Amino acid sequence: MSADIHTTLDCIVVGSGHAGSCAALSARDSGCKRVLIVEKSPPEWVGGNGYFTAGAHRTVHDGLHDLLPVVTNVSADMADKIDLGPYTAEDFTRDIMRLGNGQSDPGVVKALVDGSRDAVQWLSERVRMPFVFSFNRQAYLVNGRQVFWGGLALAVEDGGKGMIAADRAALENAGVETWFDTAAVEILVDGGSVVGLKVSKTGETVILRAPSVVLACGGFEANKALRAQYLGAIGNVRGTPFNTGDGLTLAQRVGARLTGDFAGCHSTCWDANAPDDRGDRVLSNQFTKSGYPLGLMLNARGVRFVDEGEDFRNYTYAKFGREIISQPGGYAFQVWDSTVVPWLRKEEYADDVVEKVWGETVEELAAKLVPKGLEDAEAFVRTIRQYNDAARAYRAEHSDVQWDPAVKDGVSTQSGALKLALPKSNWALPLERPPFLAVKVTCGITFTFGGLAIEPETATVISDESGKPIPGLFCTGELVGGLFYNNYPGGSGLTGDTVFGRKAGREAAKRC
Repeated sequence: MSADIHTTLDCIVVGSGHAGSCAALSARDSGCKRVLIVEKSPPEWVGGNGYFTAGAHRTVHDGLHDLLPVVTNVSADMADKIDLGPYTAEDFTRDIMRLGNGQSDPGVVKALVDGSRDAVQWLSERVRMPFVFSFNRQAYLVNGRQVFWGGLALAVEDGGKGMIAADRAALENAGVETWFDTAAVEILVDGGSVVGLKVSKTGETVILRAPSVVLACGGFEANKALRAQYLGAIGNVRGTPFNTGDGLTLAQRVGARLTGDFAGCHSTCWDANAPDDRGDRVLSNQFTKSGYPLGLMLNARGVRFVDEGEDFRNYTYAKFGREIISQPGGYAFQVWDSTVVPWLRKEEYADDVVEKVWGETVEELAAKLVPKGLEDAEAFVRTIRQYNDAARAYRAEHSDVQWDPAVKDGVSTQSGALKLALPKSNWALPLERPPFLAVKVTCGITFTFGGLAIEPETATVISDESGKPIPGLFCTGELVGGLFYNNYPGGSGLTGDTVFGRKAGREAAKRC
């Protein structure tokens, strides 16, 4: 092994995903002349987990007129047919806190929320991020109008692929270099302050000297042993196989404080036939199966286990995805009738994307699912019959209430005549129009919630011993602890990548 000492770096960023890219670009723009990204993956895996997303960014905004200037897919005529109300700082804060059962760190939440709109503007102007309105994921066409729901409207053209492409182009134009196949081995500290990073570059040890290191290398979701230790279960890895908890280990060795929900993770309903140890760089986010609010989810024993209509999909998918792990066999079946099948997103449920099982009757569908893992066909049929009875009873009592997937319509299974022990609180149409469709799903884990304690305004990592910032050590992205607990409002993660990445980069530049 040879050692090579570099002394001219101003800032080192660990990780080539959206968070690391934002940090590196911010550091470069703020005055750091030589910024280096080190990435342990090969070049073909650039982009971390961000590559596998839809590119959704949740942000505070004042309504349609506020966001129109940053999107590229809306003409003047189209704008007249869009319903998109304001999403306030209070709304964003409330969503994070209610989904996290009030456990989220208020200071970290405030930093994210307050910085969200400026972050989106920066991405649009500085990075030239090709933002679009997410009509296919976050709006329904109702009476000729695109009606947005769930507090989320922005995505990126071509999803995570387009987002990482924009990040990479901006970094190249700014002169930021990336070393691939380079693993961070040790954070170098002198007198309590960061002075560099030891890395292993294609098998050789290299000492990098710099006054600042930004950790942006993800959580531990691709580490099977750590997943078993902290999450108590094993799900499928939705994204990169290279996020194995390195940032946590590196930071702990220099006394960093851990914080947050180490038993929690961002997850989703995921194609049961997808690879179990990594995402697919071609299909990417198409393995997501988010159509459950329009139908039912039953486990291997033929029993429902969640209220599919509890809330909009982007407020429940992380929680429900995780719940699938707890079911027998760690899988479930999503089921619909032909009334709602046309409402399913084609990129998730097209014939060439997912294996579909059809039946002319519920009984036939159940029989066809037995070879796929359904253990109790009779219970499956009974569950759907009981659900249908309850849904029809509600309709009989509330004929004036209309089904509307763009709002929480209150169409439920709970009436004066009949109530289910586990309700479906919204969008509860009976499954009665053949043919019937089922898709087998499991849990796809995107990232873990436990991370490092930071000073919210600077993204500086906190020392466990002193409770004070460790000079020169910053973090962003999935490594930020204390932000999400138990559940997650969709689109918040990529926004957090940008907000805390920019803060880390600006602060690093002050140490150049």
